[in-house]
Amino acid sequence: MNLRIAIAQINLLVGDIAGNARRVLETAAQARDRLQAHAVVFPELTLSGYPPEDLLYKTHFLQQIEVTLLQVARQITDITVILGFPELSDGILYNSAAVLRDGAVHKIYRKQELPNYGVFDERRYFHPGKEPCVFDLEGVTVGVTICEDVWLPGAVEQSAAAGAKLMLNLNASPFQTGKTKQREQAVLERVAASCIPMVYVNLVGGQDELVFDGASFVMDADGEVVYRATRFREVLDVVKFDKQSDGLVALPGEKEHSEGEVAYVYKALVLGIRDYVIKNGFQGAVLGLSGGIDSALTLALAVDALGADKVEAVMMPSRYTADMSVEDARLEADALGVEYHVIPIEPAFQAFTGLLADTFAGLPRDTTEENIQARCRGVLLMAISNKMRKILLTTGNKSEMSVGYATLYGDMAGGFAPLKDVPKLLVYLLSEYRNSISPVIPLRVIERPPSAELAPDQKDEDSLPPYSVLDPILERYVEWDQSVEEIIAAGFAEADVVRVARLVDINEYKRRQAPPGVKITRRAFGRDRRYPITCGFGRK
Repeated sequence: MNLRIAIAQINLLVGDIAGNARRVLETAAQARDRLQAHAVVFPELTLSGYPPEDLLYKTHFLQQIEVTLLQVARQITDITVILGFPELSDGILYNSAAVLRDGAVHKIYRKQELPNYGVFDERRYFHPGKEPCVFDLEGVTVGVTICEDVWLPGAVEQSAAAGAKLMLNLNASPFQTGKTKQREQAVLERVAASCIPMVYVNLVGGQDELVFDGASFVMDADGEVVYRATRFREVLDVVKFDKQSDGLVALPGEKEHSEGEVAYVYKALVLGIRDYVIKNGFQGAVLGLSGGIDSALTLALAVDALGADKVEAVMMPSRYTADMSVEDARLEADALGVEYHVIPIEPAFQAFTGLLADTFAGLPRDTTEENIQARCRGVLLMAISNKMRKILLTTGNKSEMSVGYATLYGDMAGGFAPLKDVPKLLVYLLSEYRNSISPVIPLRVIERPPSAELAPDQKDEDSLPPYSVLDPILERYVEWDQSVEEIIAAGFAEADVVRVARLVDINEYKRRQAPPGVKITRRAFGRDRRYPITCGFGRK
């Protein structure tokens, strides 16, 4: 008889203990009745959602988790459930997994390796466990580990030494480009050391700036991936293992067709927008559609995430807005079928500059007047957002945010920033990918030189190095923490590197005031990268 393990790659809501428990019971019943599974495996910290952050400091939150775990356990019959939860035991908090069967908590495993880098703060909350956890399932000894446990030697090998013939690994591993290969390489190393197959179950869904892509998989004892779940969507599948005298043989299952990293980034952004809007109770989204590529991509993402009926686009031309910008914005709005408004900002701009005329008397025009235009637009968009209960999506990209090429309380105003971690060159690739599905972004938007259109004949390259130069420098300086000297040694012009590094350093104060956005790179602005605003290091 085959051993049947159900993979529950589900989308949970942080803090919704009762709702998450309902999802567990409903999913377990489906795994038992529809898939005839012997066990079903859920993600890391299922009951609390991930990451619960400082909710873990609330004693009543942990007490409710404990009560709910026992309530769930009492309703589990004819199937074994393995799920994650924060466990408070004798005043010590653990990141744990419970094995539930026959109406009770059968076993508990405590995560041993606690990540404390990048977006992870687990040592802030949890203590590490020390012991393996194995249990019998249909005559097979099964071991349990949690996420980071498979990235380092120790925990899996402990379970193997305790007799495990199959490993179950519960995860809440957020998406970033290239992460799938990294996960599979980590699991391959553990499988090679233990010589037993592994079931890797990952969370799916958006949580603030994090997006969990799922991509759950099964690796057999020879290190081959024999099953891979579809990414960026909920999945309940069963994987089968043939019980043989010398161990388990993982049987081939479904494998998602690989679509490439640009497609996965696009799907991550869509899921991040959808879950942020829906889980926070907004009625939809509104954004300023300028006729430029950043807002064009943001609109396409918003429509794909929420549906055209939930998205509103506003074109706010000024005296410097080119006719082609107005035309292209309307073409895209029509192609996507969204509600579309044109509100010229000239009257508001004249009103503000008139009010400031005496104060600014004798002073030359500069970026102040440019910023007033952006802030006029911010006021209009925030008014629509408030009135319609639609979140305002900002449209700035990572390249701009890195060097401060954005206006506080202007184009930075809003509730969520989908492109916050998307470099400009990737914006172009994502736009081309979206048009390969259906042509909604006018070709002229992709081909024309980028411009903020806040001054006559303005282009981004008037203020910044070309993006083909800027983005590689930023990647090295922001994501890899390379020094100015190291970047220059890699072949970049000294003047460009020094200038870019200075712009990054002096604009930390702006980034701190920016809305959250989806993390897709190795190192995003936000919880991933924390630098002091007031800082003398490296500044000249």
